[in-house]
Amino acid sequence: MNTHLKEIPCVILCGGKSSRMGEDKALLPFDKYNTLVQYQYERLKPYFKNTYLSSKTDKFDFNCNIIYDDGIVSSPMVALQAILNTVEEDKVFILTVDTPFVSLETMSTLCEKSEGFDITVAQTQRIHNLCGIFSKSILGKVSEMVNDDFHKIGALLKRSNTSYITFEDENEFLNLNTPDEYKLAMELI
Repeated sequence: MNTHLKEIPCVILCGGKSSRMGEDKALLPFDKYNTLVQYQYERLKPYFKNTYLSSKTDKFDFNCNIIYDDGIVSSPMVALQAILNTVEEDKVFILTVDTPFVSLETMSTLCEKSEGFDITVAQTQRIHNLCGIFSKSILGKVSEMVNDDFHKIGALLKRSNTSYITFEDENEFLNLNTPDEYKLAMELI
């Protein structure tokens, strides 16, 4: 395990609307934990300097550190702005709550390969915009995009010095966006 992860915080994004799931996916039962978000938090906490949840509200029934995104708009860009304004470290690892199979080895690889880049994200057959290392150096661009009401993370990646690290295992990046994907994930744990 790469010791670099211990030098940076991890933020789990869990403020989305979960519209395709039909209920808040962060609060779905998962593994031996009460919720998917608690599973992710407890799983990652030992490996990072600090672990936080990004959310508009405290909807969690366990002890955790929260970075509140207080924007009116529900957007990962607004969350990213709050995160980069809050953390003290130059870099932060960001992961969505609905990707519970991303391995520590993958996170470590992303961290190792982030040197010299503003953003380093995973890609398989598609780019995983919210799985990677983000640097404070992009805060100005993020704030400008939020002020312009432009919330496309993909556009931020294109406007920044971004590295895309290729991984082979598509299942590792399974997103739990729908009831069928959640059912599949329950079979995999």
